[in-house]
Formats: sequence, structure tokens, C-alpha cells
Amino acid sequence: MAGDSGFDPEDPEQAEIGREMVDQSTGLGSVAAHLYRGEVERTVAWRDRLDTTTNWAVTVMSAIVAYAFSGEVSHAVILAGLMMGTVFLFIEARRFREYDIWRSRVRMLQENLFANALDPSAGIEHDAWRAELSRDYRDPTPNISYRGAFSHRLRRVYLPLMTAILLGWLAHLWAFQPDTTFPQSASLPGIDGVYVVAAVAVYYVTLLVLAVPLSSKERGESGEADHGDLESDQH
Repeated sequence: MAGDSGFDPEDPEQAEIGREMVDQSTGLGSVAAHLYRGEVERTVAWRDRLDTTTNWAVTVMSAIVAYAFSGEVSHAVILAGLMMGTVFLFIEARRFREYDIWRSRVRMLQENLFANALDPSAGIEHDAWRAELSRDYRDPTPNISYRGAFSHRLRRVYLPLMTAILLGWLAHLWAFQPDTTFPQSASLPGIDGVYVVAAVAVYYVTLLVLAVPLSSKERGESGEADHGDLESDQH
């Protein structure tokens, strides 16, 4: 209530956006509500696409590992599953960039329009938010680079998943080739086990390097890159 909180949203001295939101002579409140609803729907739709990709990655990789342990199956099957997971990671990084467009808009409206309308005394988060949002509508552009999106999804989902695959691969070598010493147990037809282990080690070191964010803006978790983290609310 205006009297209880010590300010009147319709007071001309209050912030411009908050005043316009409650001014019945303008349609800003109604337009903003419809705009916000549409942006939230798009955000949820792209969130569902991300979840679908993740679910497929988990399902496919789990099925491959289960098949590898079902009998006398080469450990190369697990390495093939690892490559499949990498393909899903590339797909999900691209989808996350698209998702971030809509998520950023929703957070922009929440922080600078609705929050300011509820309590103008707190001010707005971004002074030029109208200009930023206008540019984004005129020329929709992902706020996070592909490298940043790749790093984000790798840290959040795929690095733990691929670590589990690595443990499964090592367990397979131990369980199905108990009489062969490591790394020779990792041998493939025509390829010495030392080279296979070296290739796997290089692959995981590369993943660790790529998982490191370039900057706070590239994290896709906080800062101006995404204006908040709706993702944490979805999991």
C-alpha cells in the first residue's frame, strides 16, 4: 500500500516508469503485461528445448554404457558414447545462446520495469535499459558468445556427465580385462593402449580448459550477460 510504504507510485516525483505504469491514461501497463507474458512463454519454450537436448544426451550415453556392460563388448563403445555426448554439447551450446536472448529480456523487464513500479525508491538496475531493449528488438543478438555458452553448459551439465562416463570406461577396463595391466587394457585394434589413454587424457584436459569462463560476462550465470539466472529456478 502506498500509505504504508511511505511513497505514492503516482507522485510525479517518483521514477518515470513507475508513474507511467500506474497512469491509467497510458496503455503502458497493459502493453508491458502482454509483452512480458509473451517473452516468458518464449523463454519457457527455449528452456524446454534445452532440457530436451540434455535428456537425450543422458539417455543415449546411459544406454551406451549399459550396453557396454551387458556382455563382452569392446570398451570402444563407451568412447563412442563420449563422442556422442560431445555432439549433444555442441547442439546445446547453440540452443543456450538462443535461450539467453529471451531470458535476458525477461530479466531486463523484471529488474527495470516491474521492480521499479513496485518500489521506485530503489531506482533501476540499468540506466539505459530502454535503449538496450529497443536495440535488442530491432536486432536480436545473443548476449553470450558461443564459447561462453559452450563453457556454461559444459560446467552445468556435461562435465559431470562425461566424468561419469570416464569412470564407467575405467570400470569396464578393470572388469572385463582383469588380467591385462593398464594402460594396455585400453588397447584398440591397431592402436596401442598408451595412445588411447593419452588421447582420452588430452580430451578431458581440453574439457577442463574450455570449462573455465573467459570473464564474468561470459559465465552466462550472472552479470550483464544474462541479467540474472532464470536457469537456477528451473532446476
